[in-house]
Amino acid sequence: MGRFTAASFNLRNLIRAGVPYYGRPGDTDREVGRKQAWVAQQLDTMRAEIVGLQEVFHQDALEGAVARSHMGRHKATIHTQERIGDDGPLPSLGLVTTLPVQRVDFIDAFPAGACLTLSEGSNPVDRFSRPILRAEITLPTGPTALVFVVHLKSKRPELLDGEDEHDPRQRALGKARALIRRTSESIALRHLLIDALQHTHTPVLVMGDLNDDGGAVTSDIIAGSPPWGRLPEERRDALWDVLLYNVKDIQARQSHRDVYYTHLHNGHYGALDHILVSQELVKGNPNGIGHVEYVKVLNDHLVDRTLDHRRVPHWVSDHGQVMATFKLYE
Repeated sequence: MGRFTAASFNLRNLIRAGVPYYGRPGDTDREVGRKQAWVAQQLDTMRAEIVGLQEVFHQDALEGAVARSHMGRHKATIHTQERIGDDGPLPSLGLVTTLPVQRVDFIDAFPAGACLTLSEGSNPVDRFSRPILRAEITLPTGPTALVFVVHLKSKRPELLDGEDEHDPRQRALGKARALIRRTSESIALRHLLIDALQHTHTPVLVMGDLNDDGGAVTSDIIAGSPPWGRLPEERRDALWDVLLYNVKDIQARQSHRDVYYTHLHNGHYGALDHILVSQELVKGNPNGIGHVEYVKVLNDHLVDRTLDHRRVPHWVSDHGQVMATFKLYE
């Protein structure tokens, strides 16, 4: 039997020194160095073979972090996409892995038929706010897995010009726009996943910041819902074929305590970061190639600011990292 560990890591703005972003004047060389050292420390704790990353601005900044970790010493490959907007660099997704990579794609536009329209003639959202990373990776025992790294639209209000984020009415409208965008992205991602899952035994992993809890409607759209029991068997099988399973739920069924949280905001302990897997990586599946053995969240660095007023350095991520270890069959 073989094993591998996959992890999702929101880096919280890993950017080259001196480059302004989000109204900040830019981080100093010392600050970037501290962030790279902290990221390397987390990578060493994970000991993962596959790490999906969010909020990467520059590849050289990521390379500097990886080089300080065990992944650098094991000649990990780094894949990311640098993007530039009207106001400067934009955050992107990344992949760091010590396993062989067959192909990496970045998907910007929604697939055909995936655009959500609320009424005739409405202007649909038709692109991901952060292009999806899709990779084909060879697992330790030989099979190829499809890995999707994602970062969906946040809950931060999406305001129009002239709107005040502190006005409760306008803030409600902004939150609704953000939800519609995140929902649209969830639908488009689901379409991509169905194409990857349907009529195949290729294992699929989805990892990233979904910006919603595992039980949210958007998360349910991405994973799919189990079929109704009275459906004809053929239709049930077709629906089971395209389901995904959250490793959080798998771990909860294996242990006696659920302490899964990856983000703190205003005293609310939430789970925004997830790893989802197809049935090929779920125990008991007759066509399985392995199963989830252990799930861990690295969240000791998160601080509840409503109770603890210590200053948290901005080079430390405001997200916990999710890691799942898989046991593979020969």
